[in-house]
Amino acid sequence: MATQRIPANVAHQPIDNTTHLHMSDVECRGETIYFAVVDRFNVGKKNRGGKETELDDPTHTDWKKYWGGDLQGIVDKIDYLKELGVTALWVTPLFEQVEGVAGGGTTAMHGYWTRDFKRINERWVNSPEEVRLFANPTVFDTLIDELHKRNMKFILDIVCNHSSPATTEGKGKIYDDGKLLADFDNDKDHWYHHYGDVQDWTSQWQIQNHELAGLATFNENNYDYRRYICSSIKMWLDKGVDALRIDTVKHMPNWFWQEFTSEMHTRKPGIFIFGEWIYNHPKDPVSVDFVNHAGMSVFDFGMCVAIREGLGKNADAGFKLVQDILDQDGVYRNASELVTFYENHDMPRFQSLGAPNEIVDIATALIMTMRGIPCLYYGYEQYLHNDTDGGNDPYNRPMMERWDTDTRAFHYTRRLSEERGKNPAIQWGGHWPKIVEKDLYVFVRKYKQSRCAVFLNKGPERTVENVDTELPNGIHQCILTGDKIECKDGRATVKLGGQEAKVFSFIGERVKAKTLARVQLNGLFTQPGDSVVCIGDCPELGNWDISKGVPLEYINLNTWFAELAFNESVGESVAYKFAVLHAGENMPPGRENRPVRRRAVGTEGVAKWRDVWEE
Repeated sequence: MATQRIPANVAHQPIDNTTHLHMSDVECRGETIYFAVVDRFNVGKKNRGGKETELDDPTHTDWKKYWGGDLQGIVDKIDYLKELGVTALWVTPLFEQVEGVAGGGTTAMHGYWTRDFKRINERWVNSPEEVRLFANPTVFDTLIDELHKRNMKFILDIVCNHSSPATTEGKGKIYDDGKLLADFDNDKDHWYHHYGDVQDWTSQWQIQNHELAGLATFNENNYDYRRYICSSIKMWLDKGVDALRIDTVKHMPNWFWQEFTSEMHTRKPGIFIFGEWIYNHPKDPVSVDFVNHAGMSVFDFGMCVAIREGLGKNADAGFKLVQDILDQDGVYRNASELVTFYENHDMPRFQSLGAPNEIVDIATALIMTMRGIPCLYYGYEQYLHNDTDGGNDPYNRPMMERWDTDTRAFHYTRRLSEERGKNPAIQWGGHWPKIVEKDLYVFVRKYKQSRCAVFLNKGPERTVENVDTELPNGIHQCILTGDKIECKDGRATVKLGGQEAKVFSFIGERVKAKTLARVQLNGLFTQPGDSVVCIGDCPELGNWDISKGVPLEYINLNTWFAELAFNESVGESVAYKFAVLHAGENMPPGRENRPVRRRAVGTEGVAKWRDVWEE
């Protein structure tokens, strides 16, 4: 029986083209994130707003005190970051901090002991008047403007779980633009939990309700607290913040994050949000559930540990540890948006593990070409590290000292970031391992006709014979070294120096249209040889003719992806669903068992649609 198509005047409803991106996440898979500790990055040219006190150490010898870095210092180095290839800047929290000193003489130089979410730390600004978020103009406004002029994004670091520990100023005093709202020691309105530190780390209830290292932990059941934290962060979004990084997300329940992320998306539709679930892992079902249902992505700690062990510590399994993590990507609905890294401010720097400069470069090349969004810790490009006490906190936060644009790490990042921004295979493509050994890792990223073939050798010089690069026939040049290879039937012989990386990139014809919708489908587990198509009630989706559906690309066991090109149906509402074309003979297609989905197609631009298969 022929399929009846809904009449056009019923199926397609004109829409307001100003809303076509609403509830579609901003595309961040082509970004290169750079993370800087404000106090340790650069001292600005102007005097800081805060007075010199016992919390400051201009000699840079007391690692627990403020050393003078500020927002003006970051503004002064934006062109350096742009040249490096940075497209998104994340810095430690900017909120006003407690002025007290905790045990051991520790100050809040790191930015995670918030006193007032609606004010800026006086040490970060150029004058005392700039601490109020809406004082105009402020150096924060300048930072946002200068980044946006260069097509760079700003990522705000926030902490919803806690305020401050016990210091000489008290514990957990929180303010609303200068007005005291709550005090942990006089908590008459129940803004805080009062259960003491976590004692049993296997208890999810303790993890979410007890204190982390003595930090005053907010009571998310308190409605006034939820209104305060949401209204505060919305103020920052209104100032031009492009994305949110959220601290200690494992210490609050999913329902809170679902509510919070929904409010942030309502205020700034499509904002990218990612959280720190420390030491999450694909074999940890609780952290996987968070990634799939909380409304945000996370840092890929599983991959970080694999890289640190396999490369930084030169474990016997080497690159096999990396591939083992990738083999488990199917548990996530958005593995391609996990934020990848190999060091941060809470662990010894990569070189403090014993890794030489060359291995830093290989680790950089790895996270810049694998699936996910790479995040690089300030100073790595200058091989910055201090190995005192094994490089543990606070020695993993040294002052930035050099701004050399000729290091190999700088060169690698610049070239790889440029390629990430152009090659869809690196941004969205599947990851196909070719050789996985202790010291050698060869893999191919591919999407449609685009390819990226990556060779990472952390051992001695060697030649890889007749390897399947999947590159088209002809001569290809490494974007890092300039060396060339010749491919025949996709195969090539590649010479690798000791501890060397080579990357060969080929960009096929890009999908072009008035409006693109990048659709991601999860929850469909197919058999080898099966294919998936998107069908719908418009010409671009075949008018429900399954033979004319748009094919999706296989990314991993749980993810299919495609770019839907709309020309005739722009400015309209379209209905669609997915179908499986089975590889076996005479097997009928498998369609989703659900009503059709309906989306608005804007008159121009790019939207990202996410769907889950329904049987």
